[in-house]
Amino acid sequence: MSNQMTIYDISKKAGVSIATVSRVLNGSSNVKPKTRKKVMDIIDQYGYKPNAFARGLGLNSMKTIGILCADSSDLYLAKAVYFIERNLRENEYNSVLCCTGYDVENKKESLKLLLSQHVDSVVMVGSNFIINEDGGNDYIKEAAETIPVMLLNADYDAPNVYCTLCDDFKATQDATESLLKSGIDDILYLYNSKSYSGQKKLAGYQNAYMTMDKEINKDLQQCFSGSHEDIEGVTSFIQKLWDDGLRFKAIVTSEDFLGVGAIKFAQNNNISVPKDLQIVGYNDSILTLCCEPAMTSVNNRLEDMCIQLVKTLIGTLTGSEMPQKIIFSGELVKRDSTSI
Repeated sequence: MSNQMTIYDISKKAGVSIATVSRVLNGSSNVKPKTRKKVMDIIDQYGYKPNAFARGLGLNSMKTIGILCADSSDLYLAKAVYFIERNLRENEYNSVLCCTGYDVENKKESLKLLLSQHVDSVVMVGSNFIINEDGGNDYIKEAAETIPVMLLNADYDAPNVYCTLCDDFKATQDATESLLKSGIDDILYLYNSKSYSGQKKLAGYQNAYMTMDKEINKDLQQCFSGSHEDIEGVTSFIQKLWDDGLRFKAIVTSEDFLGVGAIKFAQNNNISVPKDLQIVGYNDSILTLCCEPAMTSVNNRLEDMCIQLVKTLIGTLTGSEMPQKIIFSGELVKRDSTSI
């Protein structure tokens, strides 16, 4: 049985946290003698032997973190990987990056690959790793039985899983409410993902209407299914909506590239921005300054989130009690595409 026992099993049987088991195995003095004895009794009873690589317990650590990213060509994900790797290096940790694509099975296989390399922890970058179906996230839970798993901008409640995220719901609600309060009722919401984060943003838009006691027009909620690199496709998508008779005075988007496509649509139709059409992006990326006019966008505090994620990761690996969920507030950065 000892070959199958994990730190997760020890923590459950001893009735203590995984971090406490980690401190006991590390020989930390920051554990009460009674608690230490309880953990050691379980270890002795089941003949548990810590993995030689210690997988995040600080025992002969490989000092290597696995990073999973669906698409490194995505501006948001690429920048997140950069911030995470930079902060890991500053803490003398190496990293191994796997670009998984969006297929669920490829994500699971990439996770298995990293685990086979005896990494100390795994970071999952982006909410697309959370699957919205029964049992869909069991692969994350199983990995967390042996190493800490860090989720960036996703929320999943399981032992040894740590989440650092932006309140996308509130940020999108606040941006939408700002436009509603200015007297604009017909706001097109343009999104491109049904991931955890994508659903939160859409719900935030919808809740703004409900909070302001205004009727929601389902036709003003539109999903662009094309690539994040296809800005011309976004422009054509909005143009078709317009040609089909849909009218709007503002566009709130779930990603900056959608906002750039919206600005191009306005230019093609001689629609004045922001006088006749106000546009809000999301992520506050470099794209906001690569269009005319410069685009208002929600800053989702990506760098701050990545710094906190690494801080939580290092604390967990060194046996400290760390919060399992930290939520940042987004901030609307106003530029020339809005007059709110």
